[in-house]
Amino acid sequence: MWLRPRLINLERFFRNLLLGEQWDLRNRYLYIHPTPEWSVQPNLATPTSTPTSTISTNNTNIIRLVKAIGHNQLSVKEIMSKVGLKDRENFLDYSLRPAVAEGFVKALYPDKPHHPRQKYILTAKGLLLLESVESQ
Repeated sequence: MWLRPRLINLERFFRNLLLGEQWDLRNRYLYIHPTPEWSVQPNLATPTSTPTSTISTNNTNIIRLVKAIGHNQLSVKEIMSKVGLKDRENFLDYSLRPAVAEGFVKALYPDKPHHPRQKYILTAKGLLLLESVESQ
């Protein structure tokens, strides 16, 4: 009998993780025998894993960067040559860092920014932006 509530919580955890559902898994909901007021969770069965709108940005540098990377893994030098820029600092300040900060691009080794094989790829948000730019 004591195993059933724990399995429900485990199932909810994996539904959050894999399906993008929003079950609230705070300690007060994970008691084995919660009170009725704690067992009711409002509006939690709406999955968020599928995007419903297109992603856009007004920053032309980010759009140019996303087009240059596409579906590839590129280093800073490779991206700069595709974009046609030569000044590394300006490229980092006005294109790459804003794209990473806004979640369009991510590094393969985020914990080691000076990794010798550091490359950049598009995130899911970046891929959506690429699709919306290519469809125009």
